[in-house]
Amino acid sequence: MNEPASPQGFSHLDESGRAHMVDVSAKEVTARTATASGFVRLSPECVATLRAGDVPKGDALAVARIAGIQAAKRTPDLVPLCHPIAIHGVRVDLDVRDEGVAIEARVRTADRTGVEMEALTSVTVAALTLIDMVKAIDPAATITDVRVEEKTGGKSGTWRRPA
Repeated sequence: MNEPASPQGFSHLDESGRAHMVDVSAKEVTARTATASGFVRLSPECVATLRAGDVPKGDALAVARIAGIQAAKRTPDLVPLCHPIAIHGVRVDLDVRDEGVAIEARVRTADRTGVEMEALTSVTVAALTLIDMVKAIDPAATITDVRVEEKTGGKSGTWRRPA
């Protein structure tokens, strides 16, 4: 049953303007991916501590990577209108740079709706976890530039962020 969108054309609003979960049951199951990225700005001292592997709480990058993977799988618990879908793969990469840590998450599924929110949630929770691990070293750590870089699959096909 495909529910009509609101008169304003928003799929997550019904005819009365109330928020609802979109019915995707009539959509075709396709392979879908989404890649998101973000950055955690850190002090030079904190970057040096990460590079040396001397973070007092332990392996901050490994813990953040696992948190990002776990977050992708829990996205519907956090984002109210997100569909619970089967996550078939999650890859989270953290790259320590002079200004901080670049984070990229790639999420894959074969389902009726995309995984952009899962990729964004993965990056955000990995960033939050990294900050939790290093906050004693750098209480001013800042998350920036969380965004979707690319999505594939579904009716709209491939989209890439313009350069």
